[in-house]
Amino acid sequence: TVCLTEITDWVGGQISAQGTSALDERPTQRSRLFYPKGYLELRDRIKRYYRQLNPGDCWVSESCFLPRDAHQILFNILRKAAKRGKGTLKWFPSTVVKELEISPDGKTIDSVIAIQHKSTADAPALNTFPLSQTIEDWYSYENSSRFEKSILRIVPQQTQDNSSNWYIIDATETGEIIALADVPYRLGIDSRSYLNPSASSATDDPYCTQGFTYTFAMEQTKEAQTQEMPSFYPQYQPYYSYELQRLADFEGVFTYRRIWSSKRGKRIRWGVTAPTPGDISMQNWTWGNDYRPGTSEDNLVYTRRQLRTTGQLAPGGWMGGLRTESLRKGEENALGYYYWLVAGTTDSQLGDGVKEPHPNHRYLTGLDSPMGTMHGLSKYPYIREGRRIIGRPSFGYPQGFTISEVDISRRDYQDDYYRQTLSPEEYRRLWAVLAGLEAPSVIQGKIQPDQVSQRSRSTIYPDSVGIGHYAIDFHPCMTLSPAETPGNTERKGERRGAGQAYPFQIPLRAIIPQKIDNLLVAGKSIATSHIAAAAYRVHSFEWSSGAAAGTTAAFSLETGIAPYQLVQQPLLQQTQLQALRQQLEKNGNPTAFPDTSIFNQNWDDWR
Repeated sequence: TVCLTEITDWVGGQISAQGTSALDERPTQRSRLFYPKGYLELRDRIKRYYRQLNPGDCWVSESCFLPRDAHQILFNILRKAAKRGKGTLKWFPSTVVKELEISPDGKTIDSVIAIQHKSTADAPALNTFPLSQTIEDWYSYENSSRFEKSILRIVPQQTQDNSSNWYIIDATETGEIIALADVPYRLGIDSRSYLNPSASSATDDPYCTQGFTYTFAMEQTKEAQTQEMPSFYPQYQPYYSYELQRLADFEGVFTYRRIWSSKRGKRIRWGVTAPTPGDISMQNWTWGNDYRPGTSEDNLVYTRRQLRTTGQLAPGGWMGGLRTESLRKGEENALGYYYWLVAGTTDSQLGDGVKEPHPNHRYLTGLDSPMGTMHGLSKYPYIREGRRIIGRPSFGYPQGFTISEVDISRRDYQDDYYRQTLSPEEYRRLWAVLAGLEAPSVIQGKIQPDQVSQRSRSTIYPDSVGIGHYAIDFHPCMTLSPAETPGNTERKGERRGAGQAYPFQIPLRAIIPQKIDNLLVAGKSIATSHIAAAAYRVHSFEWSSGAAAGTTAAFSLETGIAPYQLVQQPLLQQTQLQALRQQLEKNGNPTAFPDTSIFNQNWDDWR
């Protein structure tokens, strides 16, 4: 039996409830269609549903579509999988996890208490109010004027020895289960080191995570529309910008993530058709509806200390682990950005004379709108970064396993910045990591760092259970609080780590947390550093990590071998680990990219 809980009433998360319905893909991986089988099915079903892969004729991706359709497409895939599977699927929409019961020895989760909500008979329908106005109610046991609650206790079937025989997979956007279980995790910026040499801070900063975004949809109209300025617009107006001169083009911004198009317009310089009345655009813009708090006064995802201070780690105290006020301001910021697009004349980064009004548009709302909400914003914000586990200590990782910047980045570390910023010892250790087969000679001082040929590949993991490929892409937090402070700037140095990455793997060690033996992690909360997480966060990676976690759980149930036992040293001699990898490959979930072995030192063709 599989029990699937979802905080909203749509499956799919990023491409549905979060409204980010533009598939982020890299050219080489896309040209070879080298993805997990399920992700390929998603692409195929989108194409069959619309009779084309890119109904939006967008230019950020080869596939942009409506979030409400993404939910239906994914739900059909889920139902098909349930029929094909050997067990029972129980889906619990509009459900939040409230409490965990941990075994006396602290090694297993024995039960999960969740709260499912629905609208009361006299209240407006679900998705009438934005998240900031409802989330605290969702996590409360008591019924309210808006919501009727059902308390769910999820427990496993007991084995003959009365031990738990189940696995929990944390696929939440911010790592709620790992916070509730209080396993070791990181949040925000990691301190600069030879493993993360581009880090923007010499010390950890848990408050600066990547910006989050409430997406929305807007439609071009034939006639100019009356645009009503929100009362809070002046507060956020100093933030909005096209960002770069080459992007200072309204047609380009509209078509960047256009999710529906008649394709009747002429071709424009962005390689797509010009917008025409009836075309719909989804907005997800860095200096627009991104909200980017980054201090202890306004951070969105609460740290462990903040959770304790607010009582959320006390029994029954969990309320989602987010700052409701920052959610509210993110909603206002998004609504203000729409008004700026259609009526604004300022630009915080490019100055006067750049932005012109474009009133021939309307903001789409309603339960039948692309976002499926009466307020028009996505049901849940697009979260780029949450809590990230620290894996268990293993050979080479005495403090716990983590995927770091140097494991995936294409950056040229011969740049003088690294020699000047890192200590001589840290600099030598950096080049020992980058030296590949020459590492022992670098460590022993037989070869100097400037004599090393930097490897041209990512780290290869013998316990890989999945793949991903994307650029290290940052939406940095802002320096001052609140984020919309006039003249505010991005946190200094945060974009230094941004850039191209090699195709990378998902090690099994990255999805196994410390302490809890029957907990696995999928999605953005796997064991990565802040910089590596900027690449390990897009659609196909999330699919691959989910397939890896689910297959691992099933494999462990069938064999009686816990996931952590599969990665006990030495990895290459773990026959059961290899059996798991073979099972993943057999199911159509690749664990390595073609032509990217340790014998192929140059992966430059993968872009």
